[in-house]
Amino acid sequence: MTATDTRADVDSVAALTYRDSVLLRGGRPHRILAGAVHYFRVHPEQWEDRLRRLAAMGANTVDTYIAWNFHEEIEGEPSFEGWRDVERFIRLAGEIGLDVYVRPSPYICAEWSNGGLPSWLTGRTRSVRTGDPVYREAVERWYAELLPRLAPLQAVHGGPIVAVQVENEYGSFGSDLEHLVHQRDLLRSAGIVELLTTADGITAGMHEHGSVEGAMPSFTFGTGVSAAVELLPPKTPLLCSELWGGWFDHWGERHHVRSAESMIGTVDELLAAGGSVSLYMAHGGTNFGLWNGANWDGAIQPTATSYDSDAPIAEDGRVGAKFEALRASFAPFHDVPLPELPAAPRFQPPQTTNLAPEASLIGSVAALAASAPRPHPATFEELGVAEGLVAYEATAVVEAGENVLAIRGLHDRATVFVDGARVATLERDGETSAALPVSSGPVTITLVVENVGRINYGPRIGEHKGILDGVLLGRRYVHGWAHRVIPMDAPRPVGAPGTDGFAVARLDVAEPADAWLAFPGGVKGFVWLNGFLLGRYWNVGPQVTLYAPAPLWRAGANTVRVLDLEQLGDTVEVRDMPELGPVEEFIGS
Repeated sequence: MTATDTRADVDSVAALTYRDSVLLRGGRPHRILAGAVHYFRVHPEQWEDRLRRLAAMGANTVDTYIAWNFHEEIEGEPSFEGWRDVERFIRLAGEIGLDVYVRPSPYICAEWSNGGLPSWLTGRTRSVRTGDPVYREAVERWYAELLPRLAPLQAVHGGPIVAVQVENEYGSFGSDLEHLVHQRDLLRSAGIVELLTTADGITAGMHEHGSVEGAMPSFTFGTGVSAAVELLPPKTPLLCSELWGGWFDHWGERHHVRSAESMIGTVDELLAAGGSVSLYMAHGGTNFGLWNGANWDGAIQPTATSYDSDAPIAEDGRVGAKFEALRASFAPFHDVPLPELPAAPRFQPPQTTNLAPEASLIGSVAALAASAPRPHPATFEELGVAEGLVAYEATAVVEAGENVLAIRGLHDRATVFVDGARVATLERDGETSAALPVSSGPVTITLVVENVGRINYGPRIGEHKGILDGVLLGRRYVHGWAHRVIPMDAPRPVGAPGTDGFAVARLDVAEPADAWLAFPGGVKGFVWLNGFLLGRYWNVGPQVTLYAPAPLWRAGANTVRVLDLEQLGDTVEVRDMPELGPVEEFIGS
């Protein structure tokens, strides 16, 4: 199959085709009844459970993005093993009886760090999602690794993949038609013969700039079936590739929910119009580690660790009214009874254990090896750091009248120390300067800078992190900055305990089971369970508890370690129910 093959050529082998506005599978009228489940947000030992729940909901298809940066954190070293074994996820879906709608894109948005684009790439070029040679060559190398793994899993070869997305909401971003053509042709030239799609919002401009010949356009909306019908090209089936049945949460906001009545009203309206649907999300999962994205609306809006999204299959696998409503609406489209729901998840019995302080933040930072000084502070990209924390260190004399430290281009949050004493916390959209105590001689200034999340949507995609310009003390730049990268894969508490920094708790459990962890009194921190980074907590809410899935626990002794940038709490609570914060009814648009 070549890039120049006609649609008729492709239709002769593709599982999904369409004629006169009717979607066909194997020549018979068909509805896609899909739900989004992201393999990268679900522990691989729970993939089967979540997919079986999706099938029990009445879905006949699972929809998943493929997160490029999850697979290729280091340029030239793509990984498809363990948690990154997307082929196993796809095969497992097929074994359960689900079709698969793959969305490699390679930009995915998804409230995922950098929209799925590797930071090593956006550190090199600003011209993402265009015909820029740097961007294009990187995508071609990535697709040369990815697509040969997907092509054999297509329905034409007996696999479950029936549809593949060309680009993701491109009409909300750019106008480079050549880029879309190139993305389409990359797929076809790699042997992708199944139905190609695009996905865009419900305005004429979005569809004009997001569509490309040879790919079936589809829509993304919370409500808007009638608008989608009006925009639909002649003889094209109606597909909503993302029907937002819930919504995600930013830190500092309320927990967003959408009622089951509201959600199913839009789903039923779409089905009554002859449409197909993919519910976003069917199961939201978790932004484990530091993979959360962020938005920008006049200020940075980092996404919470939980990606529950008020989905019909909750973050911990429980189901409720939305699940039952969808099951009832989807059942009439099946010729056989729907599969039974798997057994309910099991949870650890509640317990509370003391957190023992281990080492202060500044003490642990000081114990790390420092780089050779540079004239100006380096960005995360210049240091080869994607996420997490970098400590910047320089010496200076703090003079009277010239003692205000100001960070120019702070992305995103900095804790300021002078000779090991905490002075201030600065934020890119708040205070970016602080008065330092005047000194009679040189002092050591340490800035612990946190990337709170890379923007995943809009014109700020690819924005750099760290200190983008420099640091002023009074009117003059401070020069001679050393850097320490704080390891987040294996925390290293060193030095005397403090009120911030590292603390540890030992938890004994009879057997592995799911749990929710809370850290009362803690302010802003990171949590590891048996060495695995669960994610972040922050007392601004809404999320209080972090999901700790059963496969991360061990029978017997378990270790929970915390790194709090501000103030450690005294205890860790194991709970059997989530606390995701005060709710707000919200429908995405």
